[in-house]
Amino acid sequence: MTTDTGSTALRLAEIRRVRPEDAARMRALRLEMLADAPLAFLETLADAAARPHNEYAARVAYTSAGSGNAQFVADPGGRLVGHAGGTTAPNEPGLTVIYAVYVTPTWRGSGLLGELIDGVAAWSRACGRPELLLEVVVGNDRACRAYQRLGFEDTGVRVPHPAIPALTELQMRRPA
Repeated sequence: MTTDTGSTALRLAEIRRVRPEDAARMRALRLEMLADAPLAFLETLADAAARPHNEYAARVAYTSAGSGNAQFVADPGGRLVGHAGGTTAPNEPGLTVIYAVYVTPTWRGSGLLGELIDGVAAWSRACGRPELLLEVVVGNDRACRAYQRLGFEDTGVRVPHPAIPALTELQMRRPA
């Protein structure tokens, strides 16, 4: 449970696995993510906005259970304020790849990022995967520093951005 003391009111957010009934709130958060950080995700705001609600609902239902793919959210009641997903790595059975990490601007610096990553890490360990990997766009120094504070280390591996050929991503790993 995160406490954000940056405002006059005390705010708490529950970190939990996404549930099927979160579909509309997940859609709203996804659109916010893409508007705020368009280079960090693999689709455009226009594509996400055009996707019908039933597709969001199906994705949320799929990631709400099981060991292959999971989404975790920060829920203070009302709008969701953070997200982190995890999925299996096809060629490394002991690895969970973290994806679509986002904290809404008013909650940044509150500890929410670490709690979302901890949610994915606990799920990963429970599924028998003791290591985490994530990719960050080269030049996104703020994100790199935040992940380093959470124990991730730059592996030295660089890969092309999967959607924007002009960008490169760096890989970071840590134990789950």
